[in-house]
Amino acid sequence: MTDTQTAKPKHGLLNFLLDFGPLLLFFVASRFGHSETDPVQGPLVGTAAFMIAIVVAMIVAKWKLGRISPMMKMSAVLVVGFGALTLWFRDFGFIQHKATAVYLLFATIILVGWLRSKPALKYLLEQAYDGLSDEGWLKLSLSWGLFFLGLAALNEIMIPLLTSDQYIAVKTFGLPLLTFLFAMANIPMLLKHGLKLSDEPPVPPQG
Repeated sequence: MTDTQTAKPKHGLLNFLLDFGPLLLFFVASRFGHSETDPVQGPLVGTAAFMIAIVVAMIVAKWKLGRISPMMKMSAVLVVGFGALTLWFRDFGFIQHKATAVYLLFATIILVGWLRSKPALKYLLEQAYDGLSDEGWLKLSLSWGLFFLGLAALNEIMIPLLTSDQYIAVKTFGLPLLTFLFAMANIPMLLKHGLKLSDEPPVPPQG
């Protein structure tokens, strides 16, 4: 059997749903769970839905794609861990600061790899850009590492300034849009280092 026959097809839409579906469900569940008498209820319902959704996303990824990326695994551990603390203490702050922990963890892994001249981002995503040179991978790792540091700082700034509903809306729609735009902004640099236009640029999942 040829490589073409055995290669797994790309699942662009499925990958997108697995990465951002749990976050969208978090937003919807928070809205439907909103209570005028208990302002914490909405975020708590959303947190529970987020925990379940990310576990389901991992199961679907294993079933349909045959793999679960290391980045998704780490995100799931933090989501479930901080989510459990959120539900136990009824404090939405745990899930808010969880995002900072996710961003800092990814930034640390990626930048330490960059300092050692090893493109950790390539292994975290388990998805290579066809034709991208080692230099291109290192530049991309530095770029994403610094971006995750910026997201961590931005998240901490947002927490005291936004209400829980505002925070959930920005996290669900604003930060993924910012991440997507950042990924697109890297493409010209990647093209200079061998990236082929037919490739789909992977976007790291949100914490």
